[in-house]
Amino acid sequence: MRIVGLWRTGPYSPLLIFLLHSLLALIRPSNAGNQNIPRLQLSHTELRSRNSSAVFWDGGEGGAYQALLLDEDRGWLLVGGRDHIYMLNSDSFTQPARKIHWPAGQEHIERCKYAGKNLSMDCANYVRLLQPFNKTHVYVCGTGAFHPQCTHIDLGHNLEKPTLRLLSQIGESGRGKCPFSPQEPFTARLTDGDLYAGTSVDFMGTNAAIFRTSVHSSNQHYIRTEAYQDQWLNEPEFVGSYSIPDTHSLDDDKVYFFFKETAVESNQLDKRIYSRVARVCKNDIGGKRSLINRWSTFLKARLVCSVPGSGGMDTHFDELEDIFLLETKDPQNPVIYGVFSTSSSVFRGSAVCVYSMASIRAAFNGPFAHKESPDYRWMEYKGKIPYPRPGTCPSETYDPLHKSTRDFPDDVVSFMRTHQLMWESVMPIHRRPVFTRINAPYRLKKLVVDRVDAEDGQYDILHLGTDDGRLLKVVSVPKENWETEEIILEELDVFKTQTPILSMELSTKRQVLFVSSDEGVVQLPVQRCELYGKACVDCCLARDPYCAWDGSSCTNYFPSNKRRARRQDVRYGDPWSQCQDMGDGSENAELKTVYAVETNSTFLECVPRSPQATIKWIIQPNHSQTSKELVPGEENLIYMQRGLLLQHLASTNAGLYLCVAYEHSFSRTLARYDLHVIPQDQMSKAQNTHPGNYVASPRSYKELHLMGVSGLTADEYCEHLWYREKRRQQKLRTLKWKQVSENRKARVRRQNPPNEPLDGGETADF
Repeated sequence: MRIVGLWRTGPYSPLLIFLLHSLLALIRPSNAGNQNIPRLQLSHTELRSRNSSAVFWDGGEGGAYQALLLDEDRGWLLVGGRDHIYMLNSDSFTQPARKIHWPAGQEHIERCKYAGKNLSMDCANYVRLLQPFNKTHVYVCGTGAFHPQCTHIDLGHNLEKPTLRLLSQIGESGRGKCPFSPQEPFTARLTDGDLYAGTSVDFMGTNAAIFRTSVHSSNQHYIRTEAYQDQWLNEPEFVGSYSIPDTHSLDDDKVYFFFKETAVESNQLDKRIYSRVARVCKNDIGGKRSLINRWSTFLKARLVCSVPGSGGMDTHFDELEDIFLLETKDPQNPVIYGVFSTSSSVFRGSAVCVYSMASIRAAFNGPFAHKESPDYRWMEYKGKIPYPRPGTCPSETYDPLHKSTRDFPDDVVSFMRTHQLMWESVMPIHRRPVFTRINAPYRLKKLVVDRVDAEDGQYDILHLGTDDGRLLKVVSVPKENWETEEIILEELDVFKTQTPILSMELSTKRQVLFVSSDEGVVQLPVQRCELYGKACVDCCLARDPYCAWDGSSCTNYFPSNKRRARRQDVRYGDPWSQCQDMGDGSENAELKTVYAVETNSTFLECVPRSPQATIKWIIQPNHSQTSKELVPGEENLIYMQRGLLLQHLASTNAGLYLCVAYEHSFSRTLARYDLHVIPQDQMSKAQNTHPGNYVASPRSYKELHLMGVSGLTADEYCEHLWYREKRRQQKLRTLKWKQVSENRKARVRRQNPPNEPLDGGETADF
């Protein structure tokens, strides 16, 4: 049993104000059981010191590491920055990085400066695009000091040591492939020798379009959306693009674009931002007499991410921030994940929604939106739809007469000029987000998703980057009635300063995540199982699909490993069903005795092992066989982050206090306190024993025990102690005399030993 010192406030201590302010600073709402609290939080310093597997690379020049390209097979990571392209070894960031110096032309830098741009921030070549061209080359584009340019990087055929050189410093024009500004959002995807890009094509950034250009030859033929037509694109900010096959026919392949724009269907006085998904056919070559060099299959639909509310008042997250395509076994049906934020001035929030390709295709196969004139509202088009249906890719499979988009009838092309918008929106799976973050000090900006196999099924783990340099790891556990449980496993401060995360790449082969910002690039393992705890209970309660208990430690989970001792329960997090020889922990909680003065305050410390645990306090009053749970805010109780504060103590507060942590169906006792309340009159009597003289407050256990139980003063106790010490000395002298007597008798026996018979009846003669 341990003795804890006396807490004294009121007129008995000059530290009253200091103690109360220190304790009140720890107050927090009682929401410890909320799964939205990260189970593991690491600062940048802790990430460097506690986890040596996190490797930081900051050896670049100029920062702005916006473009990442990972080659899983050859083990390298290309990083695009300011005036440089770096090649890092994805297995070892500690090895020196190779680099290519690719600055903007001096004449373009001067022109950028004279145009009023910031010389240090804007007038440089920021590498914005890195796309695999073939097995030996990478296609790269940069802003070129507001004069975009593109070229190829030659990697050679040596797999162990790539060549890494630019084919041409000047390259080709990057207009329609790369933005002019290093800050402008854009997207590009290189597929089948053509580059599909969503970007602006002018110096001022006002003419945005979806482009397709060829990168196989010097042929600069292009196809694009119509310029300065709001119903096509209205101040768009492009986020992502993917090539997704619709059927088994190659003629039906499409490229999907994800972006946000000012909604044309909203009120002109109340401009709103909507997220969109658009698509074009790969074999679209434009119209013959109309829409020449313009998309003739371009369609777009609204992408909705909202939380259902009462009376149809949904909370919308309208601004798309990032998109991620999670590949499945069926290449025609990947899963689309999107990160959204609010455009509301009432509150800040972010959400993650998931979409199926079936719902996206259903929107494009549904009715068109229509507006008779600028004075009319948008409505569903009820008229006749021409054949072939607008937006259909030309294919001999469907109609041998329409081998290309130039064979489309005039009524189809005319319809496409004014009907790009679909009437029905694309709703997320289960019609709600899988993860939300409301009124947080940051916004979610980047996303990668990893689908992993666990002991009890498959789970999608979200790795989310924020605008202040944090990285969240979240798992969404499906529940009944199509609902999900959000669990934040980790929150890491990846970078030293609060800099936005610019790009992320996931290596499923190496189980690491690459994260970049203006500061540098970080290589992070996807799991930190050893930090959850050293017991089976802690590992199981973490509910991390990457981690399992192997019988001796919390370690990385491998589906191919068939060890029988492996324990994991992501769906329920139930240690009772997974961990053997497990008690509730109460027998290991040390009983501490605390003394406090009546009408004053005391603090009982109890820190949960997990921030996701719910803390409850149980009291068993003295001389009582029953116990009860303490309710926050009840009487003189204040629940705090590190324990329980009891104010204005009374004799009824004395008793046994238990601090119990609850997680799911599991509970364990973390602390036990035996609280004694010393009556006020006994304390006053102790201090008034010598009037006019300062008497130190009693601090020893015996003093507190006698004052609180026997009613003795300190002087009475001292006199009692003197008599007891005198009796103890007498007992010691008596024991010492007896020991001396025994020693003397032993010496006499050794000097005069008795005669003992020997073998054969003889006696020894000494």
